[in-house]
Amino acid sequence: MDPLDRTPTEAWDYAALSAVYGALLTGTAVSARKRDAIPAVELPALAAASFALSKLVVHEKVESWIRHPFVDESARRPKGRRLRYAVGELLTCTRCTGAWSALGLVALRLHSPQAGRTVAAVLAASAGNDMLQATFSWLCAHAKAEQKVADAAEPLHGVRTAA
Repeated sequence: MDPLDRTPTEAWDYAALSAVYGALLTGTAVSARKRDAIPAVELPALAAASFALSKLVVHEKVESWIRHPFVDESARRPKGRRLRYAVGELLTCTRCTGAWSALGLVALRLHSPQAGRTVAAVLAASAGNDMLQATFSWLCAHAKAEQKVADAAEPLHGVRTAA
């Protein structure tokens, strides 16, 4: 991410985003005071769900409609200036979008527990699928690389050099 002096933004643009996030976080915390706390056993599913949701919003074509006003998709760079640019930065950063995703998922879980658990389960399963797909791709690539090494070494076996 570029330093503030290399972007068409002002500190106030980021302050506005922080203020909105802070207000939503405060509202969630205040409204949750009389609700049961989320059990610690649910936190891994919520973490995986926020990972999957932020990845979906930041990277997937199906969510390009959310990014379109703020992100030049061909260059994967924020558009415009000031607050528009700052939102574009947010929507190109999985860690940044992940914080907002986590807030939304926790708020949903607190205020509509069954829906929150269902959404978290679907997104956590999606994250698990991502991890399995990445692992499978890595294993296949590793196996292909090992096979190339074995194939390259094979002609050397059984060939005797004149001594």
